[in-house]
Amino acid sequence: MKKLVTYLSTLALTSFITMDALAQINTITGLVVNHINNESLSAVSVTVKGSEAGTFTDDRGNFKISVNQKLPVTLIISSVGFALQEIEVANAAQTVTINLEPTNSLGQEVVVSASRVPQKILESPVSIERLSAANIRNAPAANFYDVISTLKGVDVTTSSLTFKTPTTRGFGGSGNTRFNQLVDGMDNQAPGLNFSVGAIIGLNELDVDNIELLLGASSALYGSGGMNGTLLMTSKNPFKYQGLSFTVKEGIMHTDGSERSPSPYHNWALRWGVKVSDKFAFKITTELIQAKDWIGTDYRDYDRSNGKLKAGTRATDPNYDGVNVFGDETTADIRQVLNGVAGQAPFLAPFISTLTRQPINISRTGYTEQQIIDPNTVNFKLGASFHYKITPGTEAILAAYWGTGNTIYTGASRYSIKDFKMGQYKLELNNKNWMVRAYTTQENAGESYNLAATTQNFNETWKPSGGSTGWYAQYGQAFLAAKLGGATDVDAHTAARATADVGRPVVGTPEFNDIYNRVRKIPVPKGGALLDRTNLYAAEGSYDLSSVTKSVADIVVGGNYKRYVLNSQGTLFADTAGTIGINEMGAFIQASRAITNSVKITASARYDKNQNFKGRFTPRITAVFKVAENSNIRLSYQTAYRFPSTQMQWINLDLVSYKLIGGNEAFRNIYHFDTNPAYDRDSLKAGKTVLQNFTTLKPEAISSFEAGYKSLIMDSKLLLDIYGYYGQYTNFLTRKVVVQSRTGSPISPADADTGQIYSVPVNSTSKVKTYGFGIGLDYKLSRNYSASVNAASDNLTDVPTNFIASFNSPKYKVNATFANSGFGKNNRVGFAVAYRWQDTFYFQGDLANGNLPAVQTVDAQVSYKLPKTKSIIKLGANNLLNQYYYNAVGNSRIGGLYYLSFGYNVY
Repeated sequence: MKKLVTYLSTLALTSFITMDALAQINTITGLVVNHINNESLSAVSVTVKGSEAGTFTDDRGNFKISVNQKLPVTLIISSVGFALQEIEVANAAQTVTINLEPTNSLGQEVVVSASRVPQKILESPVSIERLSAANIRNAPAANFYDVISTLKGVDVTTSSLTFKTPTTRGFGGSGNTRFNQLVDGMDNQAPGLNFSVGAIIGLNELDVDNIELLLGASSALYGSGGMNGTLLMTSKNPFKYQGLSFTVKEGIMHTDGSERSPSPYHNWALRWGVKVSDKFAFKITTELIQAKDWIGTDYRDYDRSNGKLKAGTRATDPNYDGVNVFGDETTADIRQVLNGVAGQAPFLAPFISTLTRQPINISRTGYTEQQIIDPNTVNFKLGASFHYKITPGTEAILAAYWGTGNTIYTGASRYSIKDFKMGQYKLELNNKNWMVRAYTTQENAGESYNLAATTQNFNETWKPSGGSTGWYAQYGQAFLAAKLGGATDVDAHTAARATADVGRPVVGTPEFNDIYNRVRKIPVPKGGALLDRTNLYAAEGSYDLSSVTKSVADIVVGGNYKRYVLNSQGTLFADTAGTIGINEMGAFIQASRAITNSVKITASARYDKNQNFKGRFTPRITAVFKVAENSNIRLSYQTAYRFPSTQMQWINLDLVSYKLIGGNEAFRNIYHFDTNPAYDRDSLKAGKTVLQNFTTLKPEAISSFEAGYKSLIMDSKLLLDIYGYYGQYTNFLTRKVVVQSRTGSPISPADADTGQIYSVPVNSTSKVKTYGFGIGLDYKLSRNYSASVNAASDNLTDVPTNFIASFNSPKYKVNATFANSGFGKNNRVGFAVAYRWQDTFYFQGDLANGNLPAVQTVDAQVSYKLPKTKSIIKLGANNLLNQYYYNAVGNSRIGGLYYLSFGYNVY
């Protein structure tokens, strides 16, 4: 009986406690709207004061939150651009309507990348720029990547419509290994081809939450490669951003018909985010871009032997080598043919001797880029992520980004990136105090090919250059016949080329297409194909120890590991014997402390090791001085480094006219530099023999000092940001051209042109210096008007003679924007006009060197909002005035793109 009473008593008590606990769970529902226009607000944070409970409003402004405590409770409602509000809820049965008051958020945006912990951008210890989803939405750019070019200090190299590479503080180019790009924490660089593909795979415009840009040295926190800056793109979390959104963008390009007939531009994007429960959410994203691409039309004559442009055309220069003409890189001196005739017909020898006193270099007839490249650019992206909250403060994320398409890239040649595929897949655990992430990058070059190598081998296929009946034999014999007939040199060369070109396939014919398609699929050097299948495997983590160490300092620690597996089957790397593995690892620690209410010091240190190089230690120390409310001075000493890239270590690319090789010591044996030395080519051309000593390649490093001032003035309507920097490179990595005897005989001046030419990576023994400044003004006017202007300058000095620095940055550049985010009836109309100017500068690239003219462009858009569906209709133009420009020698010329778009559920 006693046991029964005890049992019943326990059961009753348990039921009472359970009922009491259930009684504590209250579900509060509500709606958040804009106080000014009564429009619902999405992605607004709603948290319960004093607890971990929280949620976000959905795409219609509604929220639902379960509270495991007695009422009343206080809700904290916050959103960027609106004043924080607290509201007490005493009755869960009633729907709560909350009106948020818009406020000026200038300088109050929160950034994470500057110190790996959240802080106001106004208080950042280093120079940083930020773009929000609203900035991107209101910009006139057709692609969000173009908006990056409006940021202070940014240069963008445009190889083609979908291939754009941003950088800061110099070294612009299609593949910039001094600048990191991270998408949701993943290195976005193609591990084998060494270019970042943020515009090809990764996020679409609808899924971009924010973009943060660190200008200058950033290796101390982000590892190798952050010499000149780091770009971090963060996607939208489906717990916060919910619902179905899409954009349809239709436009027109090539409107003047100067390059090709006017053609359509299509850009369709979709994002679907679903919060299934308080614990599980997912999103799916996709985007399709299709257009007829911009093309390179630089037909200037290029002196490849001396690396400079020269006067001449195909009609006036028998050795013509057009920048965007391919196949004409093959060249030979026809004196060998003429002297052969003299030997067989001695009676002609006296006359022939008058023709052969100087070299007679002749190039094969090439094809223009427009003739041989597929103009159809396609880019398809697909992404998905699944989010699970293990606890209210710990979230697991499984994410995948995959993309494929065709585009054009500029490297040692122009490359048709055809059927390129790349995927990034990650598993991540996030907590407010720690993070662990593992991901892989899987690269597949598809049917990508080198235009120069393909077209040179195409010419060899339809008519070989050598032999008694080859192209040069026919050319030389026809040239001699014309000269014997009294023709001028120009007429004789014209006649000789016409003879040698007999049988040359005509572009577009079945014969041409059959040969060209066969050759482009054959791996280099016998064809043009690149078979790169290089992969990257990475893991990293960090821990914020501040909750434990805050009495001393706020401390963050972290580490990472990377493994590259090079796999090109000998077409790009020296990996004919099998894949090549490269391991890297590193760790960092950062400590920050507020010395006084006005001074905060942050110090960090990082150590990294690559298996092929000695370890690198990179410290950083910063200080922020609060001189007045919303006014801060920042000082920093930063160091950064980069290990030589995978290509700089192991590339082995035969470009027919020369070989682009890596700096690994294995190449000394591969090309027998120990028994058949190489010599500096420029010195040899000047009659001097300077032996090239192949020393061990070292990581490049920079020490940089920076001072800046950021202030919010004029009643918090004007944000002023100024910075200046000075840096010094040690072991500066660059390339140098050397030459080796083809026969193994002692080197001679003639080998400068006839020997085996190599482009090799080297370290400069001199201290190369860089310096520059930037200034930005952002002004919030009344009635939703805004204006901004920024200017920057970057410079590089003390580069040794004969070193190819490829700094590639204009001395001065300016951006200006004038916009309104809402005016007219119910503030539904908006517009933006953006102007960019950059100075002329000398461009150095593997394809060609030369002066670039100054560039100025105007982008503009006008838009109309449809509040009921949160939709926007936008009419816009990139390069409104259709002033064609290019920002690298040999790159595509970029004209006007005019579009009309409809975005559903986009704000």
